Amino acid sequence: MEEKRIISKTEETARRLLKERGVTIEDIGELVMYLQNKYHPNLQMEDCIYNIERVLQKREVQNAILTGIQLDVLAEQGKLAEPLQSIIADDESLYGVDEILAFSIVNVYGSIGFTNYGYIDKQKPGILKRLNDHTTGECHTFLDDIVGAIAAAASSRLAHSAKGEQ
Repeated sequence: MEEKRIISKTEETARRLLKERGVTIEDIGELVMYLQNKYHPNLQMEDCIYNIERVLQKREVQNAILTGIQLDVLAEQGKLAEPLQSIIADDESLYGVDEILAFSIVNVYGSIGFTNYGYIDKQKPGILKRLNDHTTGECHTFLDDIVGAIAAAASSRLAHSAKGEQ
């Protein structure tokens, strides 16, 4: 019988915010599949989701989600002081703080996460394409990087666990 895990208020809030911003665990699972299917020919979506769930249990990840989404929402509402308001609202390419926050997630499972993150950040498949659509009026300056980082960390976790099984 599987034991029921108690979810902290922080994790519960982080998961709720992802959902409210239109990101599902399955969306992130598709990114993990995109990153790992050529290395794991029998990879199933359940494996991807399992690893995402483990990543989302990490306090560092939860904190990054809470912080990044809050900054995106404040920028959407025009509540940040200039020049930060314009920088985040416009997702200025030289800003870089959004990637730094994402690195706190990527770093949780080792250096392979950096290559996974860099690749997926450039390709922008799936949910990342939608989150980078600047015509919607929504601000996802931090969220797109956070979602990519969660997928990269889950991919790294998957790669480490597969290596350990060999």
